[in-house]
Amino acid sequence: MSGASVASGPGAGFPKRKIVVELFESVHDDGVAMLREAGFDVRTHAGSPDGSAIAEAARSAHVLGVRSKTTLPAELLAGATKLLAIGCFCIGTDQVDLDAARARGVPVFNAPFSNTRSVAELTIAEVIALHRRLFEQSTKMHAGAWDKSAGGAHEIRGRTLGIVGYGHIGAQVSVLAEAMGMRVIFCDTQAKLALGNAEQVSGLDELLARADVVTLHVPSTGSTRGLIGKAQLEKMKPGAFLINNARGSVVDVAALASALQSGRLAGAALDVFPEEPRSRGEAFESELRGLPNVILTPHIGGSTEEAQGAIARDVATKLIRFVNVGATTGAVNMPEVDLAPQPALGGDKPRPVRVLHTHRNVPGVMRSIHEAIGATGANVWGEHLETSGDIGYVVLDADPTDGEALAERLRGVAETIRVRVLY
Repeated sequence: MSGASVASGPGAGFPKRKIVVELFESVHDDGVAMLREAGFDVRTHAGSPDGSAIAEAARSAHVLGVRSKTTLPAELLAGATKLLAIGCFCIGTDQVDLDAARARGVPVFNAPFSNTRSVAELTIAEVIALHRRLFEQSTKMHAGAWDKSAGGAHEIRGRTLGIVGYGHIGAQVSVLAEAMGMRVIFCDTQAKLALGNAEQVSGLDELLARADVVTLHVPSTGSTRGLIGKAQLEKMKPGAFLINNARGSVVDVAALASALQSGRLAGAALDVFPEEPRSRGEAFESELRGLPNVILTPHIGGSTEEAQGAIARDVATKLIRFVNVGATTGAVNMPEVDLAPQPALGGDKPRPVRVLHTHRNVPGVMRSIHEAIGATGANVWGEHLETSGDIGYVVLDADPTDGEALAERLRGVAETIRVRVLY
């Protein structure tokens, strides 16, 4: 991809008020306020847009902000010639074609840890609710039936929780569960430091055979799609429970419904599904509807005021730093370069100009970049370089009078993807 094929984006002196930020799916007010206070033109939208609406917004936006329902495929990104960055105001980024964004020099930011506590607390609440059959009993009461009985109700103390995926959420669930008297076992694709008395087992099969309740905390990848199907459900202990607060693609819902209807499993709780409505008020269909002791929630694992506020602040901070300073810290698809703003030099001396250069990382590219710098005679104050696979990101600080000439030369480097001038 040559430098001429991708728009350079706002250059030096581009007014902040002309930076268009389109936010979809009711991003929390904290993030909206931060972006507006940064001086940007922020436009907010409730719900997930249809294909034409998001495509139209992408064509005019410098920054796009979405949550989990709005998809940004490669063909949409191809038409987003002004786009500088994407913010995923959630944990995952699988709704964005990361490779397509990367190929255009567009960093994608998310908030991978901000809702950890909310999901962990929901999981523990579901562990208790399933063991006490709270949802089933509440449904009967709402229907006017009084069915006071200890049948099928258990304490969680002394029972075994099996955690599939011992990352930030899984580890917090582990600590909370052990504090309530549960035995904790877990499996992960990597060796992990167990917290408290938790035990890492040899693999998924051992965990399924030993756990009284299995909770899933894995990302959506090729290896996790269909992770829990008919064969795995048959390996679980009779009367066990299954919780999925991870990704809808991880569980074969039809197989789970069959295991629940047959009585092999005593209950389940699911917050995520293979197919989910795009917005509030739409109909929800699932084989699990109407089954006793099955808790169904509409993807609200991270939907607490505390988590949504933290997510919004985290992602907004990363977007502001990238647009204003060029820092890519926290980007999931680009080399990470952490930068501070360049201070003014004092007196009548302006601060250095900053040139951001994204390029294809191939042998000899840095020689071409340095030749371009040398051809301008620019006085470069500082150079920051990071690479990640096939992408490189260089940040140059130079004398203010050299900025535009330097940027123009860099646009001529064959491996250039994008050039942007700050200050």
